[in-house]
Amino acid sequence: MEEIRAFIAIELPDEVTEVLSRLVSRLKLRQPDGVKWVDPNAIHLTLNFLGDIAPGRISEITEAMTESARESSPFSLELKDLGVFPNLNRIRLVWAGIGGEVENVVRLQHGLEANLDILGFPPEERTFSPHLTLGRVREQASPQERQRLGDIVTGMKVETIKPFVVNGFSLIKSQLTGAGPVYSRIVAVELGK
Repeated sequence: MEEIRAFIAIELPDEVTEVLSRLVSRLKLRQPDGVKWVDPNAIHLTLNFLGDIAPGRISEITEAMTESARESSPFSLELKDLGVFPNLNRIRLVWAGIGGEVENVVRLQHGLEANLDILGFPPEERTFSPHLTLGRVREQASPQERQRLGDIVTGMKVETIKPFVVNGFSLIKSQLTGAGPVYSRIVAVELGK
């Protein structure tokens, strides 16, 4: 059987997607070149990237997710300021930050990572930093484009909306296409169940 490219993420409610859509549109207007902007409907909060998995492993991954979900209750998050990775001098990624009960996201991700490690999915080498990816700077972007993007990001504010409740998370299939990745939910689990 063909392997599936997969990751585990918190999917966002419509009202958050709408705010991110307006934000990405504003960023695109100010920086149309040098950045591959993410389709706002595809933005999610990644907890664990699994890579290519055999379809036969979905049930054991779902069990690891369910076990992690039992140890966590629903919590609320909110959108925060814009930022970049790794820094303003060498921008590779533009993101919207997450605020609110962030410690609950971190605890959930660490528990999930530990349960997946038992299944042979090694933990990330980088420290988990909850964020929503908005755009990736293209390799060929000039230093001037990167500098301009840094100025735009530091000068732009994220629209304030009420916090949103996270009730669960999903295993998601990622199909890479010429038009960008296409995501589809394989399974969702609820927190506290």
